Amino acid sequence: MTITIDINDHVWTVIHDRPEATNAVDPASAQALVDAFVEFDADPTARVAVLWGAGGAFCAGWDLKYAASLTSERFRQEIVDDLDIPIGAAPAPRGPLGPSRLELSKPVIAAVEGPAVAGGMELALWCDIRVMAESAYFGVYCRRWGIPLMDGGSVRLPRLVGQGKALEIALTGRQVPAEECSRIGLCERVVCDGTAREAAETMAHEIARFPQQAVVADRRSIIETRGMKTRDALRLEWANGLPSLEHEGLSGAGRFDDGKGRSGDFTDI
Repeated sequence: MTITIDINDHVWTVIHDRPEATNAVDPASAQALVDAFVEFDADPTARVAVLWGAGGAFCAGWDLKYAASLTSERFRQEIVDDLDIPIGAAPAPRGPLGPSRLELSKPVIAAVEGPAVAGGMELALWCDIRVMAESAYFGVYCRRWGIPLMDGGSVRLPRLVGQGKALEIALTGRQVPAEECSRIGLCERVVCDGTAREAAETMAHEIARFPQQAVVADRRSIIETRGMKTRDALRLEWANGLPSLEHEGLSGAGRFDDGKGRSGDFTDI
């Protein structure tokens, strides 16, 4: 199996393990990634997922050896016809890299060691949060081969770093090291080499221990209100948050009133 899942309490670590291809994604592993994340999203006990590439590489992108084997007819049958996004589709079909078109209801953290390039970068951008090892890097390496960004990279990259920087990164295809990624908002945390998975799982457990209705509501509001007019965004934020306030927030206020969590204490809540 190229995709395995480690479950620790409420945290799922989805592991992509194709070391012979630097964790490049072929159709079988793409579908396996989709299946893993659909299962995660549907499981009521699962709260946060971590996506990690085994063997020192996050993902080298679309498997170009597979791509090189495609005739024009096979390309239309296996890629265009199967993966085209029909208008109004719900859920959207998988992308060439797998889950890049899924809209999950729970957070996913990318744990990036080594290269996350081309489609691998797009997979990392699909995640909510990115934890990168010091020597890890992004890059639109597919620029060299005439392969465009088709797994959300051209959509998500400018939303994180702005249009000008996104254009510079995408059009040059250059390597973007972890330090720069942190500086420009392309990743949220940089850690020592070899510790990205551990750091991402630690963060996942931190998130998973909180009351989850509020976590999910805030995540949904941050994502859904992007680009909305302020008044419309405020209405949506209120609608998203109201159920969790009623079902979790009032009891949480009662725990505070009983002496929990004073002076910003997060350990005893």
